[in-house]
Amino acid sequence: MRKGHTISVKGKFDEDVGRVVIVGGGTAGWMAAAAMSRYFNNGERTIEVIESDAIGTVGVGEATIPPIANFNGMLDINENDFLRATRGTFKLGIEFVNWGKQGDRYFHPFGTYGQSLHGIDFHQLYLRESERADPGNIAQYSMSSMAALHGRFGRPSPGAKSLVSQIYYAFHFDAGLYAKFLRQMAEKQGTVRHEGKIIKVHRDGESGDVASVEMDNGKIVEGDLFIDCSGFRGLLIEDALETGYEDWSHWLPMDRAIAMPTKNVASPAPFTRSTAHAAGWQWRIPLQHRTGNGHVFSSQYMEADEAERILKDSVEGEPIAEPRLLRFTTGMRKKAWNHNVVSLGLSSGFIEPLESTSIHLIQNGIARLFALFPDKQISPVERDEYNRGMRELYEDVRDFIILHYKATQRDDTPFWRYVKDMDVPDSLQNKMELWRLHGRVFRENAELFTMPSWVAVMLGQNIWPERYDPIADTLDEDKVAAALQQMREGYLNTAQSLPTQEEFLRQAGAWADTDIPPGGPLQ
Repeated sequence: MRKGHTISVKGKFDEDVGRVVIVGGGTAGWMAAAAMSRYFNNGERTIEVIESDAIGTVGVGEATIPPIANFNGMLDINENDFLRATRGTFKLGIEFVNWGKQGDRYFHPFGTYGQSLHGIDFHQLYLRESERADPGNIAQYSMSSMAALHGRFGRPSPGAKSLVSQIYYAFHFDAGLYAKFLRQMAEKQGTVRHEGKIIKVHRDGESGDVASVEMDNGKIVEGDLFIDCSGFRGLLIEDALETGYEDWSHWLPMDRAIAMPTKNVASPAPFTRSTAHAAGWQWRIPLQHRTGNGHVFSSQYMEADEAERILKDSVEGEPIAEPRLLRFTTGMRKKAWNHNVVSLGLSSGFIEPLESTSIHLIQNGIARLFALFPDKQISPVERDEYNRGMRELYEDVRDFIILHYKATQRDDTPFWRYVKDMDVPDSLQNKMELWRLHGRVFRENAELFTMPSWVAVMLGQNIWPERYDPIADTLDEDKVAAALQQMREGYLNTAQSLPTQEEFLRQAGAWADTDIPPGGPLQ
């Protein structure tokens, strides 16, 4: 792709931002197109996508976190239809294996732990009880954890008093099928797709904004606002605008991933699994029709051939495709929005999918753009606010991912010794020190990961505070112990009463080869 000559389009921003051009398809491009064509295609504004079938997409981000349901709901997507179309399954959290120490296993659930008593956070009561008795594993106080670990699922009903209402969930799905699903929706809503590659970018001679892109078939596509969804390369945000990239690999040295799908060997479990290896970790994501597997590793500490061998030796089913090697650098663009180009997805940055945040970063970028969408000339104030918010989110996710490496007792390989001893961002160091004193967690601004998430990883990786919050001593010990026992039994009994995930999906008409059951699908 060649950079084009600058051309003068003086006065183009005196008019409304009427032409939105999305460069690249895939998950990011079609999420943006589906959302924008639904809300901004008013008959005067056009939404166009430039995509080439000859350019593959990464498409391994198959696990999500609960806010994805809000995005689908915003588009009025029926959940059962979506699951059937994408061969999707439910996700109640992530099981982590070998992270604190080899042989350790813990569960990071969606949702909350137990119930606070008289305004005192549940985990503080749990910490106090752990000093005087054995209250069991903290996972036993989470409805999502107990359902997941028993292979069960129930869809919560708003306002219901049942413990099932405490289930929080996200999805596993085939990212390629999700993009196809959204493309069909976007095109029905008026999005115009152009097939082909971009060979030249033309910029305005005065402002430096992108004025148009030139395709390999000679077509010129002009735009007022461009959305760069071109992947790691950043065709507009980096190749054309030279925005710059902030490298975080000194904290997160993983820079390679090998992906390889396999046949299912059992009914899909309602959770993702992350298993730590000598220089990285392996994901397992169960779908209806296959299992997604991958090995994320650091090339500084492991060769690709060894990483591939570990993956092949560790998967449970027969491979159905050849292993595929991906290269990346953890970090983010110095500006997610530069001139009149907004970057989404891999064009904006990359953080390894340890906590399944990739698709959420796309979703949040779209929502933030909606909140700051320009009507006429793009305001530097609004653009700066977008960049501030995206940086805050990326750094929030970055810190939580670093925690998994820093909070380890493993020293069996050079990789684990490095991450265990490395310096971490001050923002994370402060959180860890507050936790070590009295188990306190404070959520700053609109941080993505709430208190239960930090509690799950800290306790799951054996980082126990020196003492619980003394305010917990204001409650009667025997009454607290009885309440904890009641909670523990309630979550277990409720989980055991639920159908398996596959049973639920089939009864709901959400399994790909299942017809809608008599009487209609489960709600």
